[in-house]
Amino acid sequence: MTDDSGMHTSISRDEFDTSTQDNARNVSLLTRDTLALILAGGQGSRLYDLTKWRAKPSLYFGGKFRIIDFALSNCLNSGVRRIGVLTQYKAHSLIRHLVNGWAKFQFEDKEFVEILPASQRVGGEWYLGTADAIYQNLDIIRTHKPGMVLILAGDHVYKMDYGPMLVAHKNFQADMTVCCLEVPISEAAGALGVMSVDDDGRVIDFKEKPEHPTPIPGKPGLCMASMGNYVFDTAFLYEQVIKDADTEGTKHDFGRDIIPSIIENYRVHAYPFRDTVTGAQAYWRDVGTLDAFWEANMELVSVSPELNMYDKVWPIFTAQAQLPPAKFVFDGPERRGLAVDSLVSGGCIISGAHIKNSLLFSNCRVLSYTTIDESVILPDVEIGRNCRIKRAIIDRGVIIADGTIIGENREDDLACGFRVSEKGITVVTADMLGQDLHFTR
Repeated sequence: MTDDSGMHTSISRDEFDTSTQDNARNVSLLTRDTLALILAGGQGSRLYDLTKWRAKPSLYFGGKFRIIDFALSNCLNSGVRRIGVLTQYKAHSLIRHLVNGWAKFQFEDKEFVEILPASQRVGGEWYLGTADAIYQNLDIIRTHKPGMVLILAGDHVYKMDYGPMLVAHKNFQADMTVCCLEVPISEAAGALGVMSVDDDGRVIDFKEKPEHPTPIPGKPGLCMASMGNYVFDTAFLYEQVIKDADTEGTKHDFGRDIIPSIIENYRVHAYPFRDTVTGAQAYWRDVGTLDAFWEANMELVSVSPELNMYDKVWPIFTAQAQLPPAKFVFDGPERRGLAVDSLVSGGCIISGAHIKNSLLFSNCRVLSYTTIDESVILPDVEIGRNCRIKRAIIDRGVIIADGTIIGENREDDLACGFRVSEKGITVVTADMLGQDLHFTR
């Protein structure tokens, strides 16, 4: 908020009217007083070849987006419009996307999307962990004087209004709030932070990526997992990341170090991520493995997918390439250009080929007599004649020769140098075919 002189000041707990917690003005004051920091430097090693030349947040999703677009769009739609994106691992394509798609948004004064690359600002080290990434940017955070800091994982797919979480943080008088959701234990084991909470929603135990997660009482197959989204009172955040930086033997990570160290003596509150209308579990996908990435994309081709990308109230923004409409040509008895139960993006030409249950990103070319089924085709792919592709992920820029068969026989795919996931999804990249295209990622 601003005082009479126009200077920015933060909102104290006493100034926040908890008796009208749903009041739109209160939410607006909180979102304007919040700085969002999106952690987008992750490698995404479980995606193997898909993140060999790009950071996980830069990976394509949903026919035209990149994963980072979801956290950024959530901020914009929530009214949190002071945003920093912290990058590190192979960030060239991510930074290029942010510059082309996000730096051009015409925000009002003092609203921005800043790129904060690892630059050895403190101690000559790259980001050593999530907490260290914040610590190394404390000087930049201080210049913005936020009342609260919203720390977000930049590698998940979901739509969320952050306003109610900020309100809950104030109402609970929390030092830190952790956004969480119920997930199957099998999915969380070794992959997600898991917590236990008391009847008031206070976090009483937290373990980062345990092999045997603690189940929710009364729900033996489920556990309470962290989404990697946190709210901090700014002064408390400063105190904790500085303390962590001065402590030997830590991983400098929120999940491994900071949260377990503060839950006993400070108010750490769990905020459940639920549908604001129905109260049911909200849509959220980690897409951190090849199978999860393929499955989340495949969900979108259904008649009524859980993730509504046609929502005008909560749009997902991205870099918009100037492309012609998708084109389908030839309508003969033996070759017909068509797509059924599929998403086909701009710039694509389907020339006498049959596409079914698949996603084609922009600028793909598929030639005659080829069939594609249950596959994710990333941008700029060219597929020749008489090919058969099934249950596959084809990376950006790949050129598939005439007559190629992918996804029908695991042993044949492996013999060709392709990767096959645990559930039988075949991944094909340019490197596997000797096509040196990694600079275009």
